[in-house]
Amino acid sequence: MLPGAARRHFWQPAQSCYGSRVTNIDPPSPLRSAVYGAPPADLVDVPDGAVQLSPLRPGAEALERQPDAAFETIVVAAPPGAIERRHVLAHALRTLAPGGQLTVLAAKDKGGQRLRAELEGLGCDVAEHFKARQRICTVGRPETPLGLSEAIAAGSPVTLEDVGLRSQPGIFSWNRVDPGTALLCRHLPPLAGRGADIGAGLGILSKAVLLAPAVEMLTLVEIDRRAIEAARVNVADDRARFLWADVREAALADLDFVVSNPPFHAEGIEDRGLGQAFIAAAGRMLRRNGMLFLVANRHMPYEEVLRATFRTVKTVTDEGGYKIFEARK
Repeated sequence: MLPGAARRHFWQPAQSCYGSRVTNIDPPSPLRSAVYGAPPADLVDVPDGAVQLSPLRPGAEALERQPDAAFETIVVAAPPGAIERRHVLAHALRTLAPGGQLTVLAAKDKGGQRLRAELEGLGCDVAEHFKARQRICTVGRPETPLGLSEAIAAGSPVTLEDVGLRSQPGIFSWNRVDPGTALLCRHLPPLAGRGADIGAGLGILSKAVLLAPAVEMLTLVEIDRRAIEAARVNVADDRARFLWADVREAALADLDFVVSNPPFHAEGIEDRGLGQAFIAAAGRMLRRNGMLFLVANRHMPYEEVLRATFRTVKTVTDEGGYKIFEARK
């Protein structure tokens, strides 16, 4: 047994060396668990109470703002884009405590083929197995990580000088103006009143809307926190409001207009029902006689739900593989 003071637990009160004042030393914060995205529950266990870190989960904490060595375990559903994926992996290793465990999984055709090599390139010893067409890799924090700062820098926010936009890898159409958005911008009439841009992305469509002086307020609704943060830079207008939310759950109502280039992928997986849900959400947001202006790939099955939701539907143009619809509630 240790003698005297040496037996005192290290976070119990200790007498200050400057006199009789007692200094309390706080106990160390317990390490937490974290999850990034939505890994399938039948493939990997996520601890109860794990901190969600995905920018696609409204209200989640930001991975890039977590301190070093903060988590005992991290489970990552790896993003499909290579730059974004390495960025996430590097941050995950940075925030993993020594002796902790990082589990990463990705579908074979969504980055899984490269996953082991990418982790080894960051200095990890990789244990892996395969299940349900997913590669599942388990690593600890390497003693000497490799290339973390480079991978983090490559996937961090950047100003694209050629288009004059703030952006970040992983955001939809992060390094170019999407052709559908550009087409809708060219065909928008001058708008007025209160409106929303749902699935606003970097704010390109919103900038076009706000050229109309009669627009009183425009709410940019976007599920990707990174896009909302970029849009705050790109859309420098006092009439703009920014809402990090799932459009399908956004509490907006009595609007004069809605504009949208709806997505048809959710975290790398095609979902044609997503655009249909956007149309239904727009219908709930609009007042009587309110207008929806929507652009979509020509092959998307949107016309039936448009006609079921709105009183009148008109095809404004059909060109370059896209259709623009004008619908009145």
